[in-house]
Amino acid sequence: MSKRGTRLAPVMAALILGIFMAALDSTIVATSMGSIIGDLGGMEKYVWVTSAYLVTEMAGMPIFGKLSDMYGRKRFFVFGILLFLVGSILCGTAQTMIQLCIFRAIQGIGGSALMPIAFTIIWDVVPVEKRGKMSGMFGAIFGLSSIAGPLLGSFITDHFHWRWIFYINIPIGIITLGLILFFYNESKMHTRQIIDWAGAIFLVSFSVALMFGLELGGDTYSWSSWQIISLFCLSAICFVIFLLIEKTAKDPILPFSLFKERLYTSSVLTGMFYGAVFMVSTIYIPLYIQGVTGGTATNSGLLLLPMMVTSSIAAALGGALANKFSYKSIMITASIVTAIGTILLGTLDVSTPRWTVTLYMMVIGLGVGPSFSVLGMSALQKALPQQRGIASSASNFLKSLGMTLGITVFGVIQKNHFSAGLPESFKGNAGGEDSRALLSPELRAHIPANILKEITEVLSSSITTTFMWTLIPLVIAIVFILLMTKEKATDSQMYQES
Repeated sequence: MSKRGTRLAPVMAALILGIFMAALDSTIVATSMGSIIGDLGGMEKYVWVTSAYLVTEMAGMPIFGKLSDMYGRKRFFVFGILLFLVGSILCGTAQTMIQLCIFRAIQGIGGSALMPIAFTIIWDVVPVEKRGKMSGMFGAIFGLSSIAGPLLGSFITDHFHWRWIFYINIPIGIITLGLILFFYNESKMHTRQIIDWAGAIFLVSFSVALMFGLELGGDTYSWSSWQIISLFCLSAICFVIFLLIEKTAKDPILPFSLFKERLYTSSVLTGMFYGAVFMVSTIYIPLYIQGVTGGTATNSGLLLLPMMVTSSIAAALGGALANKFSYKSIMITASIVTAIGTILLGTLDVSTPRWTVTLYMMVIGLGVGPSFSVLGMSALQKALPQQRGIASSASNFLKSLGMTLGITVFGVIQKNHFSAGLPESFKGNAGGEDSRALLSPELRAHIPANILKEITEVLSSSITTTFMWTLIPLVIAIVFILLMTKEKATDSQMYQES
């Protein structure tokens, strides 16, 4: 694609801000939900506020990726920013939980265009020799914003108002919009294709049904309820129909030809399982700090800072090293470090010093960080220019799916282990299955010392057991890493020229 008229520095700044916004809003709401429910009510709709964003973001990724290949990156990146800003403004003015859920869905649609297209534009405008460095920086921003979300959300809510977690997107979005409009000039030559509307509809239906089944199962409804079983059945039916449509579609929304390439398939599947491991660490370390050691929400958020720093450094370093070493060798090293960090987290107990937890988080950050940059690069290594949008979107789609599955599956493991470990006399009281008492310093102070000791030991055991279970998706990820071909970032030049 022609780079004529494009100024790299401001375009890179715009892409960084776009990725930062989209990734941040996936996690920033979590620590503000108490204040939001206090203002708007609707405790029963708690899960929908996050789900509405994640569902529409994940479902829209492949669609916008395909459209950007057909009609250009710029118009859909701009559309994503505008829709994201509209959704953010509406979220900040929401008066009911139903309104907030609807407005979050609008935000998610905008976010689904920002992240995959931003990573694709890098490959369109950045010279081969600089892609490793740039991808590393973008991967660091993605990891940084994902982990920073809960901390920033709690800070804004405590010192300003929960509505500002949405309003903060306005100045960032306006700057992003201005930079991309004035400094990014892409080639007008695009491949005209037929839009696979049937495939898009069934892909979205599959994603939505699956996400709602995972989000509502075991919480709003039991896993064996007709509602959850119906959602999973609907998801499976839509997926089968989607596969049949894609086999015969002239221009499929998700070309199966992408998955014939070994490097692409192994990269995106590695990212899917790696995403599950990453999410368990970011969710259950704060729970450990609040529930086991009695720290505050701010304490638990601050504890993520070491992981944030090391993962960002590792992401940038992984991207830079991809010009000298193969993607495979970098990811093998990273996965070994991640495995060591995961096993260390599995040794935590009620007496573990805070500095030890911090050290273990730094190890996890060093292991997970390279996946943010390296896997995105390896997935696009052999993709043709007219397929980069959909290739990037499919990669991000599967990574989001892995994170969602990780949150749900390991959430069930932790919850069941915690409930099963509680003595019968504790179940049902403020210190028993109502774990919110452990997370509130005020309520925690009223729990008798002997009861608090036993409950925190059970909670600690449930969390460390969950960490050890994450070795399973990590081992699966390692298998796919071993299947990767030994190529590095600079090898992509030969595919461009051939």
